[in-house]
Amino acid sequence: MTSNDVPDTRTVGKVIRAASIGNFVEWFDFALYGFLATEIAANFFPSGDSTAGLLQTFAAFAVAFALRPIGGAYFGALGDRIGRKRTLAITVLLMAGSTVVLGLLPTYSAIGIIAPILLVLVRCVQGFSTGGEYAGACAFVLEHCHRGRRAWYSSFLPVSTFTAFGTAAVVSFAFSNWLGADTMTEWGWRVPFLIAAPLGICGFYIRQKLDETPDFQQVTDNDTVASAPLREAVRSHGLTMAKLGLFICTTALSFYMFTTYMTTYLKVTAGHSASMTLLSNVLALMFAAALCPLVGLFSDRFGRRATMFAASGLLVVGVMPAFLLAGNSGLAPAVLGQLVLALGAVSCNVVTAVLLVELFPTRVRYTASALTYNLAYALFGGTAPFLATFLIEVTGDPLAPAYYLAVASLFALVAAWALPETSRRPLSATEPASHERGRSIA
Repeated sequence: MTSNDVPDTRTVGKVIRAASIGNFVEWFDFALYGFLATEIAANFFPSGDSTAGLLQTFAAFAVAFALRPIGGAYFGALGDRIGRKRTLAITVLLMAGSTVVLGLLPTYSAIGIIAPILLVLVRCVQGFSTGGEYAGACAFVLEHCHRGRRAWYSSFLPVSTFTAFGTAAVVSFAFSNWLGADTMTEWGWRVPFLIAAPLGICGFYIRQKLDETPDFQQVTDNDTVASAPLREAVRSHGLTMAKLGLFICTTALSFYMFTTYMTTYLKVTAGHSASMTLLSNVLALMFAAALCPLVGLFSDRFGRRATMFAASGLLVVGVMPAFLLAGNSGLAPAVLGQLVLALGAVSCNVVTAVLLVELFPTRVRYTASALTYNLAYALFGGTAPFLATFLIEVTGDPLAPAYYLAVASLFALVAAWALPETSRRPLSATEPASHERGRSIA
């Protein structure tokens, strides 16, 4: 069976569960760092200036993203040579292992300057492994699926991502509330990271139980596996990668503004309590997870370009009201502000997941999509919390991050115009992506 045939729904269900569970593990581990930023800053970047400590912690957050394009290129090429299944099994083990190591690191008070250096190194390993995860998981799912429902099927990967962030938030807060602030800062912050060990083993086991995708198997059977997928991807599909990358920059920025930076904004800038921040953030994340399949249905009905235009427009129009609402006192404004921001952020993420697969042919799909996705996330995702904090510090305007995201969303509109319609294309093993812009197919 190829992705153009009617798939076995039981097989597709297993594939979606396996990809989503593995993706959940990856992003749960990665999200913990953002939610425990305050405790990490106190242990690895001691300073009398709390803002400086947060900036240093978010800088280490951004460093991990610098390794993501390298990981994307490496694991993408590996996935295009040895297959999606085996590569995704490697990435989930590497991520879980590095997260456990992070939970065991000695602090600045124990070994001095070596502590933050080790922290950055571990974050680099996390970033390297994450670089091979998301694009590969998207390919793994959609290469099993029927073309008419690809956005709906792939929407369950963003569901697992937003759920992972929500779970990480709840786990972090639960331990903080149970142990108390002092104990949490002293050693309690380590415990959530150590949960990565059983989760990683579980994700590895589930992925190992599945077969390779039909599309990649067809490439293997036809002996057309790319010998140099990175070179071929850049040479033959560089323009498409650049256009998609421009859109994904907004996907990355909106995602980390929504999932990571907003918690800091609510606590530090808006002055909300930790418990209110958590509750509002978890409610918003669960809303985002529930919204993903609906956006997927919209994209399958009206096309990818319509979804990209809608996502970019929602961010341009909604980002200012979102930050203004979230900056008010009370739970309701905090939740409502995040929900407004979620509309655009979720739409960007859902359509990105399917575009990563539809725009590139099977033989270089993993490489082209992983490199494009992770370069954009390195430039605009990893730097989002740092730049947001920095912009507020420099300008004195708490709405500075909103201006930044609004401008980026305008560029996403340009990318949406430049990219072709792909919703009805077959995921052929040999057909290259066309550069022609088609009409949305309703």
